[in-house]
Amino acid sequence: MDQYHSQVHQQVSSELENGDVNYKEGLNSNNIKGGFVNGKTPQNVSSSIMRKKSDPKLVSSNVLGYFLTNLQEVILGTKLAVLFPAIPLAIAADYYKFGRPWIFALSLLGLTPLAERVSFLTEQIAYFTGPTVGGLLNATCGNATELIIAILALYQNKIHVLKYSLLGSILSNLLLVLGTSLLCGGLANLKKEQKYDRKQADVNSLLLLLGLLCHMLPLMFRYAIGEGTATAFSTLELSRVSSIIMLIAYVAYIFFQLKTHRQLFDAQEEDDEEEEKAVIGFWSAFTWLAGMTIIIALLSEYVVGTIEAASDSWGISVSFLSIILLPIVGNAAEHAGSVIFAFKNKLDISLGVALGSATQISMFVVPLCVVVAWTMNIHMDLDFSLLETGSLAFTIIITAFTLQDGTSHYMKGLLLFLCYIVIAACFFVHKIPQNQISQGKPFTGLFAA
Repeated sequence: MDQYHSQVHQQVSSELENGDVNYKEGLNSNNIKGGFVNGKTPQNVSSSIMRKKSDPKLVSSNVLGYFLTNLQEVILGTKLAVLFPAIPLAIAADYYKFGRPWIFALSLLGLTPLAERVSFLTEQIAYFTGPTVGGLLNATCGNATELIIAILALYQNKIHVLKYSLLGSILSNLLLVLGTSLLCGGLANLKKEQKYDRKQADVNSLLLLLGLLCHMLPLMFRYAIGEGTATAFSTLELSRVSSIIMLIAYVAYIFFQLKTHRQLFDAQEEDDEEEEKAVIGFWSAFTWLAGMTIIIALLSEYVVGTIEAASDSWGISVSFLSIILLPIVGNAAEHAGSVIFAFKNKLDISLGVALGSATQISMFVVPLCVVVAWTMNIHMDLDFSLLETGSLAFTIIITAFTLQDGTSHYMKGLLLFLCYIVIAACFFVHKIPQNQISQGKPFTGLFAA
C-alpha cells in the first residue's frame, strides 16, 4: 500500500509540474495546424520574450502546491513582476484619498504587467482551444487594456479621452514601435540585408487606409457643409454607417488571417528553438484571465477618472497624456518584444506586432466604441478633429511608403521615430481648457464665430 501511494504521489507531482493534469491530451489534439502555432499571433510571440523561464520549485501534490505553481508561472513568470506592487498601492491610494495624480501614476504602472500577462494567458488558452479559436481570442484580447479604457471613458462620457487614447495607440504602434524596431534592428544587423514579407504589410496598410478614409469623411463633411445641428446629426449618422463597414472589413480580415491566408501571418521562429508547451491548465488560465480583466477594469477606471487631475497637477495637457503616455505604458511589453525580435533580424514578427495592433485599434476598437456609444445613446462620431486626423493621415502614409520595397535599414526606423517625436511635441504644447473640451469647442475649426 505504501508503494502504491508513493507511485501515485510521484505521478501527480510530475503532472502538476506541467501546470495541469490533463494538459497532454489538450496538446495532442490541438497542436500545430496551418500557419499558426496553437493560434499564436505575432503579438503573442513578441510578448513572450518578456517572460522568464520558471523553475517549478514550489510544486507539491496538494491544492496549495497547485496554486503556488500557477502563482509562480502567472505572477513571477514575467520580467515586469516588479511592477505588480503598484496595483495594491493604487487601490490603497484611492481608498485613503491620496492625491489623484498619485492614483493616476500608480494605476499606469500597474497596468503595464497586467497587459503582458493577459497576452500570456490567452496564449495558454490557445494551446487547448486550437489555432482558429485561439487566434480569434488573441485577436480580441490583443489590445484588451486599450479597449477597457475606451469603454470606461465612454461610460463616463469622456469622449475626448477615448479618442485621444485610441489615436495614440495607432500612432505609437506605427511610429514608435515600428520605428524603434527598424532602427535597433538596422544598427544590430548593419552587415546583413534585412528583408520582410511585403504581403502582410500590404494587407495591413490597405486596412489602415480604409480606416483613415472613414475618419476623414466626417471631418471633410463638416468642413464642406458648415457647422450646425443638421451637420452634427449627419456626421453622426455617417460615422455609424462607416463604423459598421469597418467592423465588416475587420471580420473579413480575421477570416483572411486565420483561414484562407494563414501563411502570410505565420510567426516565424527558428527551427532549433525548443517547442513551447502549456505551463498551466485551461481552467486555471481562464480563471486568472477573468481576475486580471477585473483588475485592469478597476485600474482603468482610476486612470480615466484621474487623468484631468494629473494634467492640472503636472502642467501637461490631457491630449499628451492620452495620446503619448497611455499607449507607451499599456504596450510596453509588446514594444520591448518587437525591438528584441528586430535585433534578431526577425522583421516579420516585428511588423506583425506593430501593424497588427494598429490595424486592430483602427478597424475594430474605434468602430466598436462608436457602435457601443450608439446603443448607450451617446453621440460619438469618427471626427477626431483636424490636428488629430491630420497626424493620423501623415502617419499612415509615411508608414506605407516606408514599407513598400520589402527591405529595411536603420535610416527608415530613425525617420519614423523622429516623426513620432515631432507629433509628441505638437500634442505637448496643445493645451485645451477643460471647459472648452466639455462644450465641444475644440472641434469648431475654421467655423468658429
